[in-house]
Amino acid sequence: MLQSYLTVSGEGIYEIVIEKSRFICHLNRVNSEEEAQHFIQKIKKQHWNATHNCSAYLIGENDQIQKANDDGEPSGTAGIPMLEVLKKRKLKDTCAVVTRYFGGIKLGAGGLIRAYGKSVSEGLNHVGITERKLMRVMHTKVNYTWIGKLENELRTSPYKLKNIHYADEVEFEIYVKESEKQSFTQWITELTNGKSENKEGIQIYLEEAFNN
Repeated sequence: MLQSYLTVSGEGIYEIVIEKSRFICHLNRVNSEEEAQHFIQKIKKQHWNATHNCSAYLIGENDQIQKANDDGEPSGTAGIPMLEVLKKRKLKDTCAVVTRYFGGIKLGAGGLIRAYGKSVSEGLNHVGITERKLMRVMHTKVNYTWIGKLENELRTSPYKLKNIHYADEVEFEIYVKESEKQSFTQWITELTNGKSENKEGIQIYLEEAFNN
């Protein structure tokens, strides 16, 4: 599993007009080629009367699946420029569909390449990019005498507090980077004078907005 990666924040739409043609960029996060194709077909049904519905997607930890489709535009003028924007932004598991309603003015090959690339680029700026960081959920149990000190220290620490469970003892769930598990356990042990019980939980991706 990747320690971190970038992807589109979610499903979204952004429209630009170039030389009277409407370019509508649809973006979505996808985890498989089947999901990507389902998203593309959904957009095609919504815009069945459009001149073109061009698409591109990147899927997999190592971008194993890369596809681009010009949907009737001159070869290499739509899908590939769209895919190149996704690659340049270093995105993964992302699908883009650009719907074009022809406005009567031909753009030429260079104009089309720029238009489709710009549509995806501005669409990503509008919808947003998310960084997913692989974290380990650490479970720390202490008795109630430590709750105030531990909670205060956690909230001012680099570690993110996920949840607190109150039972016979208090259990804190904390997001910790895989590479920082040992230093975290040492920090908690010293903080509680060895009065804490620490166990590793599941791995999970934590999402944060990414600003380039």
